[in-house]
Amino acid sequence: MSQTAVKASGVADAPDAGRWKALVFIALAQLMVVLDATIVNIALPSAQQDLGISDGNRQWVVTAYALAFGGLLLFGGRIADLWGRKRTFVLGLGGFAVASALGGAATNEAMMFGSRALQGVFGALLAPAALSLLAVMFTDAKERAKAFGIYGAIAGGGGAVGLILGGFLTEYLNWRWTFFVNIPFAIVAAAGAYLVIREPEGGRNRSPLDIPGVILSTLGLVALVYGFTRAESNGWSDAVTVGMFVASAVLLLAFVVVESKVKAPLLPLRVITERNRGGVYLSLGLAIIAMFGLFLFLTYYLQIVKGYTPVKTGFAFLPMIAGMITGSTQIGTRLMTRVAPRLLMGPGFLVAAVGMLFLTQMEVDTSYAGVLLPGMLLLGLGMGTAFMPAMSLATTGVEPRDAGVASAMVNTSQQVGGAIGTALLNTIAASATTSYIADHIGGASSRSQQQLVQLQGQVQGYTSAIWFAVGILVVAAAIALTFVNAGRPGSGNAVAGSGAGDEAEDELRVPVVAH
Repeated sequence: MSQTAVKASGVADAPDAGRWKALVFIALAQLMVVLDATIVNIALPSAQQDLGISDGNRQWVVTAYALAFGGLLLFGGRIADLWGRKRTFVLGLGGFAVASALGGAATNEAMMFGSRALQGVFGALLAPAALSLLAVMFTDAKERAKAFGIYGAIAGGGGAVGLILGGFLTEYLNWRWTFFVNIPFAIVAAAGAYLVIREPEGGRNRSPLDIPGVILSTLGLVALVYGFTRAESNGWSDAVTVGMFVASAVLLLAFVVVESKVKAPLLPLRVITERNRGGVYLSLGLAIIAMFGLFLFLTYYLQIVKGYTPVKTGFAFLPMIAGMITGSTQIGTRLMTRVAPRLLMGPGFLVAAVGMLFLTQMEVDTSYAGVLLPGMLLLGLGMGTAFMPAMSLATTGVEPRDAGVASAMVNTSQQVGGAIGTALLNTIAASATTSYIADHIGGASSRSQQQLVQLQGQVQGYTSAIWFAVGILVVAAAIALTFVNAGRPGSGNAVAGSGAGDEAEDELRVPVVAH
């Protein structure tokens, strides 16, 4: 319901006095989830050696988490709408802490894989609840811009912070601390949330759970994420990979059909068919494809080609974090209430693409200050500027009863985008590397020359994939500029609500009252 409608109905829409304190604990929880995505990657070689995990099975440390998290996000968003976002948020934090403790204490690969899957399950409860709490607690346009600026900076920069923290913990303590570090984060965030978050009334969606929708969406998303993950290791023509993609298409198509017919759908189609939200989900997913692949290549380039330690690699990403924080909290927050979201998202993605263009110039002996530094700074600046209005717009105008599932769609587009980016860009890089080495290895007579050709081949692979990522970011910018037509917050052309028209739905719309 719009603020005008609330006032017209005679109900005061007083914001909650503790909302800024609540933001601290919501941001802390978000940081923990984002950190976890990259911190484990740094620790993986050490954990693999300690637990005796084979090379063939090590991907499951990452894949078990990705499948559970990506597959259950929509379900987690609906649970938040049904049970209440605060309760779901605190439960998600508690479960994530327990799963992290199990991961840190793992004595074999089965225990490690199980703990990672459990982390994914509770992450799928936690992530949509966190974003939807922001959506229902911050309704004033200027305050919302500040809140989402902070959230967007953490969502974008947290992964790079994970590389630094993961490097420190692995190098100076033990890989197990990359799991244990989540426990204090979770305890502080849960205690703070329990004490200060006061969720607005009237935002629950007490409709019965759409079980067919839960089953079809979970299986469809799991098949999709697993298909891309398997493509990375087994190739795109592998029978199981192809089977997963076919199964995913069938299951997700069936899901859309079911959602259009059931009385209380898991994902009301009104949430994704609204032009602006559809544009946000699509452009954000594409941008994440480009970004996730880049994280991977830069980490390998810095450690394998340049010989950086894990800690030095983490610090090398600091310009990207600085750019993201500046873009999100300074540029995005200051301009979001003055210009239309597409005028931040489109140019933001294009600035990020220019940053990527710098990185296509990488060679074995490239100077960090001359190429990597400006490239990462521009990439962070552009992504930070674009992410913040995108995340805010994805939940603007959504009815309180749909806030959880709309937030889950933001996370789903990021998670699926990450899986696609890692698999797709890795395949392009591997193919370019193989081709380069085959063409040049014949002219290398000595062992040192052969090693140089191998390194040049790897860099050729990275830059080929980064060129592809540049193109993806340009497409993301075009989608944002074309699809997203909402005016600036507070103008007459704001985003429409998520329920359009029908009387039965209008009866369910209740005023949002802070209590």
